[in-house]
Amino acid sequence: MDAAGYPKMQGGGASSSSSSSASCRAADAAVWDAVQQQKRQRCQGSSSNDQVGLSTENNSFQAPEPELQNSDCVEDEEEDYYLYDEDDVCYDDDGDYEFDETDFNQQLADKFDGLDLPPGVEATVPWLQKKDIADGPSTFKSMAELDADITKKYEFFKQFDVVENFLDHHYADKPVGKTGKDWTKRIQYDWKLLEKDLPASIYVRVSENRMDLLRAVIIGPQGTPYHDGLFFFDAQFTSTYPSTPPVVYYHSGGLRLNPNLYACGKVCLSLLGTWSGSGCEKWNSAHSTMLQVLVSIQALVLNENPYFNEPGYETYANSATGQKSAMDYNDTTFQYSCRTMLYSLRRSPQHFDALVAGHFRHRGHAILAACKYYMEGHKVGSVVPNKDEEDAKQQDDTDAGGSGGSSSGAKPQPEKPDLCKGRAASFKTNMAVLFEELLMEFNVKGADTKKFCDEKLKKNQQAAAAAP
Repeated sequence: MDAAGYPKMQGGGASSSSSSSASCRAADAAVWDAVQQQKRQRCQGSSSNDQVGLSTENNSFQAPEPELQNSDCVEDEEEDYYLYDEDDVCYDDDGDYEFDETDFNQQLADKFDGLDLPPGVEATVPWLQKKDIADGPSTFKSMAELDADITKKYEFFKQFDVVENFLDHHYADKPVGKTGKDWTKRIQYDWKLLEKDLPASIYVRVSENRMDLLRAVIIGPQGTPYHDGLFFFDAQFTSTYPSTPPVVYYHSGGLRLNPNLYACGKVCLSLLGTWSGSGCEKWNSAHSTMLQVLVSIQALVLNENPYFNEPGYETYANSATGQKSAMDYNDTTFQYSCRTMLYSLRRSPQHFDALVAGHFRHRGHAILAACKYYMEGHKVGSVVPNKDEEDAKQQDDTDAGGSGGSSSGAKPQPEKPDLCKGRAASFKTNMAVLFEELLMEFNVKGADTKKFCDEKLKKNQQAAAAAP
């Protein structure tokens, strides 16, 4: 190799006494010159056809000037560029030159190893694409295989499992301190309860190397502004556990979507000692468990009307003013819940990637349908008609319109649900933006978004046709 990293020319000196070299030298000088010219034409044609960012008028590849300033490389540039070896030049039975494309591309690959070409250029040059034969094409998965992989991991995702460690846990950098056997036994007891009695909408991971750490995700209940959302919590069993309750942090993403869940991550709950309470509302070292904490968050915090979780607001629950405030709060909460979905999709907490991808792939269509339903004026948390019900309703409308009979035989039309009155105009605007972002993310995860993509395409086509 020379100083520039190029393979040195092998001359035809003493080493040319081999049998192959002797056979090649049998050709006269005129034939040899013709062969060299033929090789140049082939190389120039290959460079032009592969479109390495050159114009069609210039069929010869121009290397960057700085790379050609080395005197060791330019001394015999015309011959060194093609990297031929006299011993490797062969002819067929008729005496014509045989072009070996594989060998030619390999030599060019060696030639360009020293050049710093942009990735976009390298991708267009065949001889720079070094393929690993061992890997083969089987390493690339089709979209169907990727979708099947996501579904499989989601279906086999355990509700409770033990992992090695948490690198992104909120309390990972906070050592638990000195603990004893009683502490270990009690946590193992909590683990058994969680593994046995977790509700279907709660998933938990605990650490093998750090028994004090736990991570849980709660799926938002239906009928609430939290429906289908994923809400992550990090917990730590302190060295005084169970005499004192665990500490819990909520992954808020900077959003406060509940009076009990602060933007800073604080979870306000009597059971955790972060809010006043009495009797069974408070932590009991003999009976209270981590399972109880998670179920309380799901049932008491992520409820249908979180506005009334604020202390003192429950007195307005039966008033028109209170109901209007609760509706406005739910509108804001659902927007924050959608933003939390995007946060989880783009940065899934460790050990929950499969659940996040599979959950939103499975529920993506329902979430998008809810967004559209709420933008039409319906209350957040109200029941959204599913696809079968929508198709049946459209069919009934078609049959009723085409019957042409008397009104006595017509079916009574169902009452339309009450629409929200006095809703802020910004709700529909904000939801339209969130809908587009969710549509893109769900589409990437393989959710059933065809209906919404078709609607968007049709709308864009209509807009384009109406444009001047």
